[in-house]
Amino acid sequence: GHVHITDFNIATIVKGSEKASSMAGTKPYMAPEVFQAFMDGGPGYSYPVDWWSLGITAYELLRGWRPYEIHSATPIDEILNMFKIERVHYSSAWCKGMIALLKKLLTKDPECRLSSLADIQSSPYLADVNWDAVLEKAVTPGFVPNKGRLNCDPTFELEEMILESKPLHKKKKRLAKNKSKDGTKETCPLNVHLQQCLETVRKEFIIFNREK
Repeated sequence: GHVHITDFNIATIVKGSEKASSMAGTKPYMAPEVFQAFMDGGPGYSYPVDWWSLGITAYELLRGWRPYEIHSATPIDEILNMFKIERVHYSSAWCKGMIALLKKLLTKDPECRLSSLADIQSSPYLADVNWDAVLEKAVTPGFVPNKGRLNCDPTFELEEMILESKPLHKKKKRLAKNKSKDGTKETCPLNVHLQQCLETVRKEFIIFNREK
């Protein structure tokens, strides 16, 4: 039941005052400044975009839908206009502390947005959280998935197998087959570099153990 972050295929490291400018991510969870950088040649963006995504995710978990009606096919200019004219509606059933926290995460100005662990820890709504216990996974999660059952919708796996000519779950087999056909691929400089990168990720990234 403890949160584990995965899928870093488009992640990048932004150092110091550097800014990213490319548009990458999943539209419904992308911060306004990402779209602005792409459309208007804005100043770019940095780590505050990740905290916006956290706010969108938290809102969706609480309410069952996202605060903005944004989909993968929604045009960027329409999304930017949405951010300008639409207000986020918060449920009256939520406590004031939770609403205040969400508002700070979903602040459109990245300079005013909660954008660090220290900011989150200082939130009045989370004042009673034992952060050391959280980091040590000593706090019992509100939801503990069944280890012996599939905890995602198998429909998506089935759709991929039916509709995709090269489904992702068969990628490893395809790579192994390609290597057996052409042994020179193993010694290709690009492949060597990729293997080194993967080895670095393997060493530095903590593997999620679902048995714990």
